[in-house]
Amino acid sequence: MSRLDLSVYLVTDRGFGPEDQFWGRLEEALDAGVTCLQVREKGSARQLYETALRILPLARSRGIPLIVNDRLDVAMAVGADGVHLGQSDLDAGAARRLWGPGKWIGVSARTVDEIRKAEDDGADHLGIGAVFATSTKADAEVLPPGALAKLVAATRLPTVGIGGITVANAAQVFEAGCRGVAVVSAVWAAPNPADAVRALKAVAGRFRR
Repeated sequence: MSRLDLSVYLVTDRGFGPEDQFWGRLEEALDAGVTCLQVREKGSARQLYETALRILPLARSRGIPLIVNDRLDVAMAVGADGVHLGQSDLDAGAARRLWGPGKWIGVSARTVDEIRKAEDDGADHLGIGAVFATSTKADAEVLPPGALAKLVAATRLPTVGIGGITVANAAQVFEAGCRGVAVVSAVWAAPNPADAVRALKAVAGRFRR
């Protein structure tokens, strides 16, 4: 597989703003320079499936890889480009056996042991966090100061920081060695999502590897 550009990794959240405005705001954000898109839906598997199915052509038409959060079955059903798995989800090894090569498998990790297991299981990249306090995941534990850089240095896999990342603090995540930033409220709570994406892309450009 070619290298996945994680630099501006947008996670969907329809909880910000009126539902009827989400789709227009999503397209504006995608056009502004999102490099990877994760579909996350807080409802049922069917809702996640239907949302991902509707988003897929929007991402494909712009050449943006589409990742489904948590649910391998939904990712496979819609023909997504990858799946992102948490520690309570199916492990990456089982996902790879079921889905085969050619798909991206990301794993959430916050300890060296979790990183090692993800590597052994054949994960392609890691989501590390929560980097900062976040309102979008109530049970997220914030990493201690300095922990992000140590975790990034402990792995050979590309990493993306997640949790409470904004335009103002994104540079700290890149400085710690992450390949990208996964963002939710930084874009969806912004008055203009496209402006937020462009600002994040400008920060990422200063750390291009």
